[in-house]
Amino acid sequence: MDEQTIDRLVERATAFYELSLDYLSSPEILYQLGIIVVAVVPGWLLAGLVEKKIEGAVRRIHGMRGLLRVIVAFLRRLQWFFMALFLGIAYIATRISGWPESNYLVYATMLLSTAWLVISAVSRIIRHRSIAKLFALVAWVYVAATLLGITDDIQAILDSAAIPVLKISLWQVMTALIAVGVLLWLALKLGNILDSRIQKTEDLTPSLRVLLGKITRISLMVFAVLIGMQLLNINLTALTVLSGAVGVGIGFGLQKVVSNFISGIIILLDQSIKPGDTITLGDTFGWIRELRARFVSVITRDGREYLIPNEDFITTQVVNWSFSDKYVRLDVPFGVSYESDPHEVIRLARDAAAAVDRVDARYKPPVCWMTEFGDSSINFLLRFWIDDPQHGMTNIRGTVLLALWDTFKENGINIPFPHREVIMRTPVTVEQRKGDEPAPDQS
Repeated sequence: MDEQTIDRLVERATAFYELSLDYLSSPEILYQLGIIVVAVVPGWLLAGLVEKKIEGAVRRIHGMRGLLRVIVAFLRRLQWFFMALFLGIAYIATRISGWPESNYLVYATMLLSTAWLVISAVSRIIRHRSIAKLFALVAWVYVAATLLGITDDIQAILDSAAIPVLKISLWQVMTALIAVGVLLWLALKLGNILDSRIQKTEDLTPSLRVLLGKITRISLMVFAVLIGMQLLNINLTALTVLSGAVGVGIGFGLQKVVSNFISGIIILLDQSIKPGDTITLGDTFGWIRELRARFVSVITRDGREYLIPNEDFITTQVVNWSFSDKYVRLDVPFGVSYESDPHEVIRLARDAAAAVDRVDARYKPPVCWMTEFGDSSINFLLRFWIDDPQHGMTNIRGTVLLALWDTFKENGINIPFPHREVIMRTPVTVEQRKGDEPAPDQS
């Protein structure tokens, strides 16, 4: 801002200050201020009493969270309700009695309190508390400026203050932020509704549903920003400097962010992974819960949720246990004693594995092969298939081993364990003695 603009702002502020002093020093204004105090104090006291009596009954409402939230929000603002009510009564009384001659201050205070009551209640729709408070404050300031008739003056002041680089006034910036904020909020709500509809479409693959949902949300957000700019007659060429700075920032500081974003789009297009797939990436084994713009959410068997950048799925090796189909083959090695019949062992092992619930014997029946003659056992390898690797693989191996144990116990098949022979290089004399005889002296 130049010196002339600053001088004009100072002159207007000084004039407004002098006008306010003259206005507040008049007897009619002092009378109205007294009436406002008399109306406000009982309203605040009555609100505290009523809220305590009603809140207990309201808390007993079950099954209607939306209604309960609205009622509780209204109870928290009872003081504003009673304030507006008593001010309305005072306004009617002053109009009827004709004293004081001017009751505009009482009328304006009544409207402002009513506006704050409505705006603060409506702002409860916005779940983000900071944004809700900002919305309530901006809306109430606008209503107050409208009632005071100073909106044109405020607009003129903000129009005179411009940003030299962008050639945009502060008024355009404020209106653009408000308009774009409202449009983005509507775009996000509409995007969530459309995304939920897309996710319920069974004809589309999971990856395609995620891709269409993201494209819909991004398109609506970009469209909302462009519409907000056009509605405010903002020349988009004025943002070329800003877009150039953003481009330089992306080139230097946001390489990983852009890389992860592009990698996420590639993953969705080639459908290499999708929600519900069981994967192994490095030391991480789990199933994919969600595909996001920057990362992939992977939940492991111990309940941990890993947020893995999309770029890692492009540049490193990924084992997708359910890429082509959901079937996974598992191997369980075991051994039996040499006294056992290998043919009988193979039959019992296949039957024991097929009897386990998670083993999919209809897809491919379990097979068992004798692999070698070990030092103390005949070794076998049992192979079977499952169709739910996301439920874990160590646990199903343990279940199959327990089934083998029970089956071998029932059929008299022994599972050997290593034996050790100790050879003494010097002769050892073994003597048998009674328990009360002392041990011979070894010295």
